[in-house]
Amino acid sequence: MSSSLVERVRERLATESVGLRPTAVAAAIRAEAGGVLGDAEVLAELRTMQTELTGAGILEPLLRADGTTDVLVTAPDSVWVDDGSGLRRSALRFPDEDAVRRLAQRLALAVGRRLDDAQPWVDGQLHGYGAFTVRLHAVLPPVAEAGTCLSLRVLRPATQDLASLTASGAIAPDAATLIDQVVSARLAFLISGGTGAGKTTLLAAVLGAVPPHERIVCVEDASELAPRHPHLVKLVARAANVEGVGEVTVRDLVRQALRMRPDRIVVGEVRGGEVVDLLAALNTGHDGGAGTVHANSPAEVPARLEALAAPSGLDRRALHSQLGAAVQVLLHVGRDHGGRRRLVEIGVLARAADGEVSTQAAWHHERGDGPGMPHLRHLLDGRRAG
Repeated sequence: MSSSLVERVRERLATESVGLRPTAVAAAIRAEAGGVLGDAEVLAELRTMQTELTGAGILEPLLRADGTTDVLVTAPDSVWVDDGSGLRRSALRFPDEDAVRRLAQRLALAVGRRLDDAQPWVDGQLHGYGAFTVRLHAVLPPVAEAGTCLSLRVLRPATQDLASLTASGAIAPDAATLIDQVVSARLAFLISGGTGAGKTTLLAAVLGAVPPHERIVCVEDASELAPRHPHLVKLVARAANVEGVGEVTVRDLVRQALRMRPDRIVVGEVRGGEVVDLLAALNTGHDGGAGTVHANSPAEVPARLEALAAPSGLDRRALHSQLGAAVQVLLHVGRDHGGRRRLVEIGVLARAADGEVSTQAAWHHERGDGPGMPHLRHLLDGRRAG
């Protein structure tokens, strides 16, 4: 099969958004070959095409290895993997830049998207990996100056509970007790941390401690949360197709969640205008809600939320007013010097006389109770009294 025919078939399948079903691939081969191929030739070409269009090639063993969280390709001879202990360089090598580009285009096709000079980046979800999915991001040159860049994140269902995280050392026993009390008191909380720090894992564990009679509605950009809870409703966002239609945003889904009689509304990751709708929901009688947010430290969370809310028209003063009334507790996760994920700090959000919200440490994994502990105890006691 010529490279030009492969390219034309790939383009047809991406445009039609029909996926990689054998019948669809065979029909595309016939169409692009001008109808001159017989059945035997089509079958032979189909086998070649399926090899060309499916799987992650030499990256497949890395993606399927236990513990892998990220596989990154920055050049044909630069393949990196994170298996929970930080990034390390793999011994894998691609033959050349063209091989990396072909793989990126193949993976883009698998998620029903196009990746070419006219559309030099792609983001999507790869399925077919059993219990987990893979988030794909790829950028072609010249946007990626040094060559095609591939970023593959392994999204395993977050199913661990507080007991297992405590037993593994990711949560200190006294912190686990505090978290149980926060859940029971229906205090709203955010989980902060850097990329790959374990925010989703901790969120799923905390949601597993929610009483079984309560209805949890989770909104996610990609399906990761799988808490051990009997009454869980999951809503997952959807990207636009190749025609640019059909998009369903996280913000759309937060609004839908409000109409689904939730006891608790959860946003898997707050990364945009949905922060406005989440804070509004938590301020209208939906206690005990939660979400995660990228931040390098607990003190940075209010500023991070300011930046997310500003494009949606919520100014700084309004954001702090909403935040101070909606969210009470912050759980911050990070990695220790050995690369292990752990709960680093439990903070409490406090509003000053001028309305500014700041984070006070109530507990720290090295220092124990902090200056925010009396405030947290007051919040917990107030909910028990109520």
